[in-house]
Amino acid sequence: MQDLASALARFPQAPLGQAMATPLERAQRLSDRLGLDLWLKRDDCTGLAMGGNKARQIEYYLGEALDQGADTVLITGAVQSNVLRTIAAAGARLGLRVCLQLEERVATDDPLYHTGGNVFLDRLFGAELRAYPHGEDEAGADRALAAWAEELRAAGRKPYVIPLGPGHRPLGALGYCQAAIEYRAQCRAHTVHVIASGSGASHGGLLFGLRALGCQDPVLGLCVRRDAGAQIPRLFDRCREIGELLGMENPVHEDDIAVFDDALAPGYGRLSPALVDAITLMARTEGVVLDPVYTGKVFAGLLALRRRHVLPDGERVCFWHTGGAPALFAYQGLWDAGPAA
Repeated sequence: MQDLASALARFPQAPLGQAMATPLERAQRLSDRLGLDLWLKRDDCTGLAMGGNKARQIEYYLGEALDQGADTVLITGAVQSNVLRTIAAAGARLGLRVCLQLEERVATDDPLYHTGGNVFLDRLFGAELRAYPHGEDEAGADRALAAWAEELRAAGRKPYVIPLGPGHRPLGALGYCQAAIEYRAQCRAHTVHVIASGSGASHGGLLFGLRALGCQDPVLGLCVRRDAGAQIPRLFDRCREIGELLGMENPVHEDDIAVFDDALAPGYGRLSPALVDAITLMARTEGVVLDPVYTGKVFAGLLALRRRHVLPDGERVCFWHTGGAPALFAYQGLWDAGPAA
């Protein structure tokens, strides 16, 4: 079986300047407070468009787009999507037209949510935006995006659609297979990894990558969009798809899949008292900013796992900070109104 690095090298990557490894930092004050040996993998410091994990993922999608001669990139996601913002910035850097479809996944009339944060940055980077009203209709969103691509093709453009739903080639997950190689170069100590579990690209890529390297570190996924019962088979399928894409045997077994939904309620992109407390604790203890959609929920989940002793005293834990801070600025109205808003 070919090794992971050789398998990844077969795929083109867009030149986005993400050459340096992100820092791995010990959270000293939080470690003392929580009774853990807590480390932060600072993927909020990837550098492109205010950072975040999506820079790792889109290098592979845009690498393929450029390889195919595309001049326009289309993608669908939530209104305050981090990947949409990162694609918009990358398109500006690479000279690609970017078309973003914004899915209404969070029921709110707050104007700041619809115009601030990532949406403001999307427009700043020059992306074209369209709304899609059904936030939990992945198949319908994909169909609408495909129809938009056909419009562009009929107008003489060369569109490339980035699909994130199940059943599509998980090119973006390769970025987190690469991140696993990076992490093992930084740290060989046994570690429990804690990461967001949404589309499965980051969670699945990290888990596949570590196992392909022979590393048996537990990888705990904290649900941000669907409950654990729905996420577990999605994650296993994602790992199988990664193996097929790389031409490698899938090293991930069913008992490797660890998914928790302790902090999911009241739903995707919705605030809760536990979420607000978690974001505030990180900010006031380490001076690190989390977001309300992904990293805030993950840290709230980590705190819940600690309270339940899933994470025992002194455990070395790596919290994968996947970025997303720009979205926080779009939540000020909802934050001020309280978690029930």
